Amino acid sequence: MCASASPSIDVRLDPHGRRAAIAADVARGLTSTPKSLPPKYFYDAAGSKLFEAITQLPEYYLTRTEWALLEAHAPALMQRVRPHDLVEIGAGGGAKTRLLVDARNGYRGPLRYVPVDVDRRTMTRAARALTAAYPFVEVQGLVGDFERHLAHVPAATGRRLVAFLGSTIGNLDPPARRDFLREVRRLLAPGDRFLLGVDLVKDPRILEPAYDDAAGVTREFNRNILRVVNRALHGDFVPEAFRHLAFYNADAERIEMHLVPDARQTVRLRAIDLAVTVAAGERIWTESSYKFTRPGVQAMLEEAGLGLEQWHTDGENLFALAVAASA
Repeated sequence: MCASASPSIDVRLDPHGRRAAIAADVARGLTSTPKSLPPKYFYDAAGSKLFEAITQLPEYYLTRTEWALLEAHAPALMQRVRPHDLVEIGAGGGAKTRLLVDARNGYRGPLRYVPVDVDRRTMTRAARALTAAYPFVEVQGLVGDFERHLAHVPAATGRRLVAFLGSTIGNLDPPARRDFLREVRRLLAPGDRFLLGVDLVKDPRILEPAYDDAAGVTREFNRNILRVVNRALHGDFVPEAFRHLAFYNADAERIEMHLVPDARQTVRLRAIDLAVTVAAGERIWTESSYKFTRPGVQAMLEEAGLGLEQWHTDGENLFALAVAASA
C-alpha cells in the first residue's frame, strides 16, 4: 500500500500568538487574588516528559485505567460509529490515537485524523509516525487552543468521532467547561459521537497520592511551570524556592495544586515589565482537577445540548468513559 500524503497542519496559534497569550494570562493570574497560573503552560518539552513519567507512577491510576477501558470498549464504539473523521482534542503524542485506529479491527476504509493541540512540533512528529504506521490515515491537524480555536476544525468528511481523553476536561472550571462542551456540540452532526474520559470522585486517600507522589515527580512537574514563565517572559522565578502543595477539596470535588514559598519572593518578568511579590506561605494556584460522578457528567452534557448514551467504568469505579451524541 502506498504511503499517505504528508500531514496538513493548520496553525491558528503561532509562536508570536502563544507568547502574547502567555503574557496576558500570566499578568492577569499573578496580579489576581489568589494568584494563579493556567495549567496549559505545564506542557513545554520538559513538562511533557515529566507528565509522561507521572503516568508511569504507581500512584497515578488515571492513564492505565483509561487505557484499559479504551482497550475494552473502543472496538465496539468504532464498529458502531465507523467514523470517517477522528478529531482528538488535546492529542499530545498520539498513543491513544493508535489504540483507536487499531480498534477498527482491520477495517481499512478512509480515515481522516484531526489532532488539536498547541504544540506544532509534537503534532508534526506524531502525525508523521501515525501515517507511516497507517498509510490509509490522512492527517489534517489544527495547532490551537481548544478553548479558542475549535471553530477552525475542518468540515467533516463523513461520520465523526470527537475524543477528549485523559480527564483533561477536569482542568476547566464550570463556566469554561460549559463553553467548551457547547463548541464540541457544534462539531457533531446526527450519527456522530463524542468520547469523553473523566476521573471520578473517590476516596482522597487514592486521589491525593496521584498528585503528590512519593518520588516527587509531580512536584517537579508543578515547579516546571515557573521555568516556562521564566523562559517566555524573561523572568527570575526560583522554582526550588516553592514547595508543591496538592490536596482534595471535597466541597468543590477537585484536586488543587499550588506552589508555595516558605520565604518572601520578589519576581521580575522583564518582557512585560511586571514585578510580583509572593509572600511567605502565599499560594500560586496552578491547577484544578475536577472529579466527576455519572449524574454530574450527564447534567453537564445535557446543558451543552449533548445526551449521554453510554457509561463505562472500571471495577473499582476509578475512571469512566462517556459516549455522548447531539441531544
